[in-house]
Amino acid sequence: MKKQEIVAIFRKRLLESMQERALNQSELSRETGVDRSTLSQLLSGENMRMPRADTVASLARSLQVSTDWLLGLSQDSRYGAEILRQSFEVAPHEQSPADDNLKRWYEEAEGLKIRYVPVQLPDIVKTDQVLEYEYGEVVERPVSRAKEQARYHLNFTRGPDNDLEICMPREKLVGFCRGEGLWRELGLKARKEQVGFMLETLEELYPSVRLYLYDGRKRYSVPYTIFGARRAAVYVGQMYFAFNTTEYVRILLRHFDNLVRNAEVHAHEAVNFLKSQKVK
Repeated sequence: MKKQEIVAIFRKRLLESMQERALNQSELSRETGVDRSTLSQLLSGENMRMPRADTVASLARSLQVSTDWLLGLSQDSRYGAEILRQSFEVAPHEQSPADDNLKRWYEEAEGLKIRYVPVQLPDIVKTDQVLEYEYGEVVERPVSRAKEQARYHLNFTRGPDNDLEICMPREKLVGFCRGEGLWRELGLKARKEQVGFMLETLEELYPSVRLYLYDGRKRYSVPYTIFGARRAAVYVGQMYFAFNTTEYVRILLRHFDNLVRNAEVHAHEAVNFLKSQKVK
């Protein structure tokens, strides 16, 4: 993040914490020992200076939040958050739709790099017919929601400042072209149209969208999405585990980077690789 962004986040979160604890500047100054004039400067919309480390530490201690959260390095304000307390699950049904959370996470990641390991084919390149086939029997997620979310992801990715890296097993793409496994009952015409749409989309959006293919016999990954360095959402089947703490997001970032580093087909080769596959 740029310095101005960190200062703006710090100011916003400092004010939120003061309001939550019902503290005014005078009371916070007494609790922390931070001079009132310093607090006024930190809360001023015209301030572009970073606070001193000892000032941040004093404020975080008195407001009972983490310094990482105050500085925008974590989405969780709690101290010493354990991984299970950083996780939450969302079941995709109408009372608590996972798609709404996913949309919010995308919106919060506007302008950041998003990294994505899909369950099957990437959502942004799926035709309506493939979505109907894939989600037609899924009770928890109606086809209409699947289509809506896929189109939202595609339109989001078309944004001028957005950047998406996709990494998936090469075998899943080859298996689709051959009509194997999950796709054995999907007709040849539908699969050809899907491959055509995928080629069209990848050619249109490259290099802001980059597809990497790794050897599924050598590497393994569960489906997940990483939103910048702010959040990682792991899909475990009808629910997500979302991690908001920097250290846990970094673990998945390293995992994703390792998949890309060991890819058999790199982003600049993906279109030609797909063109070389015979749909049958």
